[in-house]
Amino acid sequence: MTFPRSAAVCALTAALVLGGPWPVPPPAPARAEGESVSALLTRLQRLYRDAEAAGETYNAAGEELAAQTAEVRRLGGHLTRTRDALAAARDAAGRLARAQYQGRGGFSPALRLLFAGDPEHALDEALLLRRLAREQAATVARLRGGARQADAMATAARRALERNQELIAARQRARDDALAALREVEAALAGLPPQRLTELAALERDQTARAQSDLLGEAGPAGEGAPSAQGAEAVAYATGQLGKPYGAGASGPGAFDDSGLVSRAWAEAGRPVPRTSGEQWRTLPAVPLRSLRPGDLVVYYPEATHVALYAGGGRVVHVPRPGAAVAVSPLAALPVLGAVRPDAGAPPLASYTPPAGVGGGTGAGAPAGGGAAEVGGGA
Repeated sequence: MTFPRSAAVCALTAALVLGGPWPVPPPAPARAEGESVSALLTRLQRLYRDAEAAGETYNAAGEELAAQTAEVRRLGGHLTRTRDALAAARDAAGRLARAQYQGRGGFSPALRLLFAGDPEHALDEALLLRRLAREQAATVARLRGGARQADAMATAARRALERNQELIAARQRARDDALAALREVEAALAGLPPQRLTELAALERDQTARAQSDLLGEAGPAGEGAPSAQGAEAVAYATGQLGKPYGAGASGPGAFDDSGLVSRAWAEAGRPVPRTSGEQWRTLPAVPLRSLRPGDLVVYYPEATHVALYAGGGRVVHVPRPGAAVAVSPLAALPVLGAVRPDAGAPPLASYTPPAGVGGGTGAGAPAGGGAAEVGGGA
């Protein structure tokens, strides 16, 4: 069974607002007239999924790039300090060599005694100079080796940074291509007659209702559990953003993408989580869907390319798709991969009242992806 995104359907009767900084070319000629309603819906869903997956990949690459940039800076600082120490050691070695050549060291008796292994040789300035020179030469050799190693590390880090930047550019091109295709389909749908638009919306609502009923009947929450204190704060923050626009790679406060909303909500609650849906899925403790409580993260698609915040009552708060505002949707608005809990082990509140606007029930009949029938939705 496929799971559509209805924000596009709502946008059919109004101007399309994709949001964010992604450039979108002019629409290509419509080719939707000859397609069935089901085929149109499936194609639109696929393109939304591709666009969102590209956005998550872009976010992950940005995180990698930031970490690599910090490492390059760290290596650069280490390299500078090593070279400064090497220069100082060379200067000291040069002074010792000149003093030894000229036959005068200028060392006090106390210094001679300090460096001499045998007090009988405390006044032997030549022996002291030779010992210090050997020690200084060994220090210079060690520093020179450290400088070579730091040079190699800095070079490797710079090359890795260049590769990351190339990867960022390639991923951005892929993301832009996906959005261009998305705009093509939306433009084609916008030209459909009202009868076909009605059929498309009805098919979408029916699919969402069946998916929600199936999920809640088979693996959905078995009795609503109360969130932890931090989970309640995360839900309150997320619901406070309802209606705010989509922004590519944005994590607030004025705009969000799906993982940006979730990560910001939990950061505001005092428990930071990874930035991308893939990292959230891989690193946070898993929780069965039947044990969901408000504040848990619900992850969608086999590739973990979409994430939402469970709000209770079989509903989630999320950014339904690129271009859609923050909204409340049915839990099964998209194909569920699983759920994770940022605050595993934290005790639940003794009592809990969901924030206004979350609603309840299964959400049967509600559109799946941020349309006008959803709380806070709309493109």
